[in-house]
Amino acid sequence: MQRQNLPIGIQSFRTLREDNCYYVDKTALIEQLVRQGRHYFLSRPRRFGKSLLLDTLRELFACNEPLFEGLHIHDRWDWNAPHPVVRFSFDGKYNEPGELEEDIAGQLGIIERNAGITAHSGVTGANRLRNLLDLLHQETGRQVVVLVDEYDKPILDVLTNPELATANRDHLRGFYGILKGCADHLRFVMVTGVSMFSKVNLFSGLNNLKDISVDARFATVCGYTDGDLDTVFAPELEGLDRDQIRDWYNGYNWLGTEKVYNPYDVLLLLDRRKFEPHWFETGSPTFLFEVMMEKGVGPLDVEKLAAEGSLVSTFDVGNIGIDALMFQTGYLTITGEQRRDDETLYRLDYPNKEVRLSVNSGLLHYVTGRGRETKEQSRSLCQLLVDNDFDGFKAHLQTLFAGIPYQWQTQPELARYESWYAGILYACFRTIGVDLRVEESTSHGRSDMVLLRGGQVFALEFKMAGEGEDEAAAVGRAVRQIRERGYVEKYRERGEPIHLLGVVFGREARNVIAMGAERL
Repeated sequence: MQRQNLPIGIQSFRTLREDNCYYVDKTALIEQLVRQGRHYFLSRPRRFGKSLLLDTLRELFACNEPLFEGLHIHDRWDWNAPHPVVRFSFDGKYNEPGELEEDIAGQLGIIERNAGITAHSGVTGANRLRNLLDLLHQETGRQVVVLVDEYDKPILDVLTNPELATANRDHLRGFYGILKGCADHLRFVMVTGVSMFSKVNLFSGLNNLKDISVDARFATVCGYTDGDLDTVFAPELEGLDRDQIRDWYNGYNWLGTEKVYNPYDVLLLLDRRKFEPHWFETGSPTFLFEVMMEKGVGPLDVEKLAAEGSLVSTFDVGNIGIDALMFQTGYLTITGEQRRDDETLYRLDYPNKEVRLSVNSGLLHYVTGRGRETKEQSRSLCQLLVDNDFDGFKAHLQTLFAGIPYQWQTQPELARYESWYAGILYACFRTIGVDLRVEESTSHGRSDMVLLRGGQVFALEFKMAGEGEDEAAAVGRAVRQIRERGYVEKYRERGEPIHLLGVVFGREARNVIAMGAERL
């Protein structure tokens, strides 16, 4: 198979096809979308191919047949019936009042000019869009296709400014609301973005949008599957470990039968030949960490999260659930679903190694204010365990917690629970990618943490010391729980040394106050 160009950063379907780039054919799913409906909404994380999908639709409805030669849809489309296409992309800056309105006016001006339409002076953006759709339909005799890319960016950009975020949301609601009244002029509508803002608050006037974000039929409409890598990108795989590629980058799922890769990760890996957090490093999730701290969500709370189906799709200014935020932005993905009474529950978890390592490393950096130093601390903690230097491990933990700024230590939703402190250690271990098992269930309960390292098993149980409780008694309580509840029974068959570690925190000290170890 002949090698082609890697389409890194290319969002133009025409450029991709004319420059001999690799292309994963999505036109079978596109044909299904067009045949089955007219109004769609799709949410996917950043850099997941949403812009390329919309541009493919634009070229398809414009009937640019040569671009589709050899693709699934080529012999299944009427190339003699082009439709006018109106495309909006909200990729500008919206940090100041009036910038959104100015950007909409500018985009409308370009569309009108290219269509040879004279704009009506003094007409608002929404009414100007209504006039545009009416004129395009009249002049061409064919209904209009409307494509909206990054519909939510004007809100996401200013979430830390609720007043402006609300103003931008309300302006967009009026703008998008025009589309419902123009239904007779519309052949097809697709709106894409990162988040799933509440339809009540943003799309109340456009309630005919069909949300396909969590629809098994279209789960792979963006992203690459394992099969895509093994066929389309086969010439690029030599010298790369396929299992390592899966571990690092595969794992996103929207209820489909196949998991998918973020295309950006795959393309950067094939180009640089290095396993690195390519996608994660293109964005700064500081806002995510701020929300986690505000809501008292520690690193351990994110592991194997369960969320109601409705919560995953609930997102709005002033009402941001951590599960919805992390799922929609790509830091968590669906790993399973179940029905409970009349509702659907989704199991959420990190999609892959890249995200798991990067989120925990980023959170540690955010909380401690340190960079690479936290990774070195994590390696030291692991080595102390392997060396069975439990006194050194305790002292190192105390140093780690002592270095966390006071404001995080005194957060009422964090500091009163051992899970906050245990979560920091969990993040340390996750940062360096050790074999870590969290909250494994037995018939008698769930273990806090089991670490497999250096041919040994380390079971850790974390306790907050009770008021007036003797430190030794608290340690004994923790170790006894590991032993009596059978947290390590499944590991006995490994024939490796097993260590039971009780780690006790103090509310006043806000640190480790006692620790004990017992070897089985």
